[in-house]
Amino acid sequence: MSTPHVLLGLLATGSKHGYELKRAHDERLPRARPLAFGQVYATLGRLQRDGLVAAAGQDRDAGPDRTTYALTGDGRAALDRWLSTVEPPMPYVASTLFAKVVVALLVADVDRARSYLIDQRRAHTTRLRELTALKTDPAARLDDVVAADFAIAHLDADLRWLHTTLDRVADWHREVHA
Repeated sequence: MSTPHVLLGLLATGSKHGYELKRAHDERLPRARPLAFGQVYATLGRLQRDGLVAAAGQDRDAGPDRTTYALTGDGRAALDRWLSTVEPPMPYVASTLFAKVVVALLVADVDRARSYLIDQRRAHTTRLRELTALKTDPAARLDDVVAADFAIAHLDADLRWLHTTLDRVADWHREVHA
């Protein structure tokens, strides 16, 4: 995730101080890793240094002074460039799940590798059910539903891969240990 670009996008809806940006991030990107306040303020500092945001005033809402930030013209242009750039598909398999399966086949016997895959499939299926329940909850916000759809699609792909790999474990293990 590009934290600077996400913050620029959140500022495109209006000026905000760091606490409001963190709250907006955590609300609008549910299921994403929450931002730490330190990350928000460090990113804002870099964005301001680069001329993409500017201080738009001070706010003292029953607490310490808070600097409100606004998107600059250069910030809007950077956001527009980022949004119009197509994300290339991942060129490499970078997944802990994939790495664990490969290592399990290197160091474990066939039954233990198969057991790992079955346990992992069970965990994925449980998470899939949780997300499906979240999507069908009448109180679910659209942000939650969209995030759940994204996660479900990835879990579904992992489950299909786990199923296929389970069918290939014995052959793969023989090949690795040949």
